[in-house]
Amino acid sequence: MVMSLQHGGTALTVAWQDAELFRYVYLPDDPQLESPRPYFHPVRTLGGDLVSLYRPHDHAWHKGIALSLPNVGQENFWGGPTFRGGRYVQAHNDGAMRHDSFGLAVAKDGMLRLDERLSWVTESGQRPVSERRRIAAVGWPDAGAWNLAFETTLRNVSGADIVIGSPTTEGRPNAGYGGLFWRGPRSFTGGTVLTPAGAGGDELMGARGPWLAFTGRHDGTGRASTLVFRDAPGNFSYPSKWFVRSTPFACLCPAPFFDTTRLFAAGASLTLRYDIAIADGELDPAGCAGLAERAAARDLLSAWE
Repeated sequence: MVMSLQHGGTALTVAWQDAELFRYVYLPDDPQLESPRPYFHPVRTLGGDLVSLYRPHDHAWHKGIALSLPNVGQENFWGGPTFRGGRYVQAHNDGAMRHDSFGLAVAKDGMLRLDERLSWVTESGQRPVSERRRIAAVGWPDAGAWNLAFETTLRNVSGADIVIGSPTTEGRPNAGYGGLFWRGPRSFTGGTVLTPAGAGGDELMGARGPWLAFTGRHDGTGRASTLVFRDAPGNFSYPSKWFVRSTPFACLCPAPFFDTTRLFAAGASLTLRYDIAIADGELDPAGCAGLAERAAARDLLSAWE
């Protein structure tokens, strides 16, 4: 089975058996208000079904799958307004995650590997955070799925301590979003959230566990797809709290700052690592657990080391 990589001027396109699997846009042309940052879109299953959404009308700063943080000190690396003092305020604080370079970008032996350096730049032009990002992907055709591994190592280069939080740590209940965030297709609205304890919906907002999954159906064909997000045991917040919605739209992210701020000390580094298994079909909790276990057993990033 062949995974291939095509380099473009602003994006990398990854294909599986010559069919586009996903695109990683590393030089976005989004407006500053939307906090320009690299993102994965479109993202497809091995069977070709689209499982991501880009710039929806309700939240134009939602970009497929992207690392996004809304409350980084006084800065916003999520996009749009910032929740402060009990309300959302559109301030001049929408920063950007700027691509600096790729140390490695290669598809070989059926696996994709990316090593990227980025700078987090505030709207006022300051650079408080540097980042090293590692991404790997591999196909699991025997399981009708593929796995995307994502690691970020952030370093506070601002010279001062930074407090990272969320709208919930600022006082808005059940709004602890921030992290590796996925926005699902419109047809996934009303889909099913799956946990190790079973299936549910919006009531699972803030649930804690080693993995969380979402399954939905596609317009036109009625086929289903399932995404399983796995939290890595080495993450400081493990097992993570999860931000998840089935209505009014489908979205999910491991939320390490859901309801507790974290002091990001000057000069310190912070590493977070996740897997996303993307599968054709409607999986049950046991099937999701199996993909999470497979991702753990075949740790792409550790094998890379």
